[in-house]
Amino acid sequence: MSREKPSRLVVKCGSSLLMHPETGANDVYITALAGQIAHLLRDGIQVVLVASGAIAMGRCVLGGSGDDSTLARQVLAAVGQTPLMTTFAARFEKFGLNVAQALLSRGSLNQRDGYLNARNTLMELMECGILPIVNENDVVATEELQIGDNDSLAALVANLVDADLLVMLTDVDGYLAADDEGRATVVPSVQQITPEMIAAAGGAGSAAGTGGMRTKLEAAGLATSHGATVVVGPGRLERGLTRIVAGEAIGTTFVATGDRRESRKRWMLTDLALRGRVMVDAGAADALVRAGRSLLPAGIVEQAGEFGRGDLVAVVGPDGAVVAHGLTNYAATDLQRIAGQDSRQIAAILGFEYGAEIIHRNNLVLIGTSVTS
Repeated sequence: MSREKPSRLVVKCGSSLLMHPETGANDVYITALAGQIAHLLRDGIQVVLVASGAIAMGRCVLGGSGDDSTLARQVLAAVGQTPLMTTFAARFEKFGLNVAQALLSRGSLNQRDGYLNARNTLMELMECGILPIVNENDVVATEELQIGDNDSLAALVANLVDADLLVMLTDVDGYLAADDEGRATVVPSVQQITPEMIAAAGGAGSAAGTGGMRTKLEAAGLATSHGATVVVGPGRLERGLTRIVAGEAIGTTFVATGDRRESRKRWMLTDLALRGRVMVDAGAADALVRAGRSLLPAGIVEQAGEFGRGDLVAVVGPDGAVVAHGLTNYAATDLQRIAGQDSRQIAAILGFEYGAEIIHRNNLVLIGTSVTS
């Protein structure tokens, strides 16, 4: 299947691939995965890895546990997270890559500040050539706020970072359906995920993980509706990841049904969502429009409105024309104190900082032109 090279990719790899039930991390597999991701990064593709395994690693360290309560899983995750990340860091270092751990929870992503923090951090890590390795924060997630499985987490992350492609590597060849003779065969391409497909997909796929084909279909439905193409493919196939990204007909491709960037752009362009205005000088306006830069406090003249951190504000140039809309990292009361100042002075003035940018370029849309992300 012909597919354009993605600019941003989320890879989900489950416990059944990353872990041995008795011995812990699968060093051979993780090393091979690291080599493939290093190849993709060298090719100019930004990558986020969503990886299971902390709970399974904790079971290996503690000698196994039959207790499957939320508290028991939190203990196992707390024990297993450090050795798992140590393994990742060592294997990826062989290919000259630095990794960063990012533990997310539904509670934090549901909050405006948490969503903005997570998005900005992941985007900046990728800009710096660092591989974010994402997992659910099992240690603090309550049963009501659990994402529950890393298939769903991967879809949320794909939406969070505006990924073009989500690849879910698994221990089966793809999405299977019965052919005319009743044999289960891989479906090469799915245009639309139906309730009947989800109902027939069954439950968890392995003892090590919490996800099966049902959760993958549900996750694919979420990601495709926001504009990402999704591939569910065999994780044990040699160079499977790089071959999938290159467009080989491997596994099952779920075709994007929406356009996240355009949807996000339309929302950010609407005046109904605006909570305030930020007036900037000519230099700042030019940096936004011509150079695609972020908005820094030094270029801000004044602000109007009572807006909070994460709210959508209009950026207004010296001629009174609206230059852009963007999500602000600082509330109006804080911005009033740091307007016109050097970014290096933010912490000294406020006693804290949420980054050097008032509005990061990834959270900015220019008026009358294209998105700067």
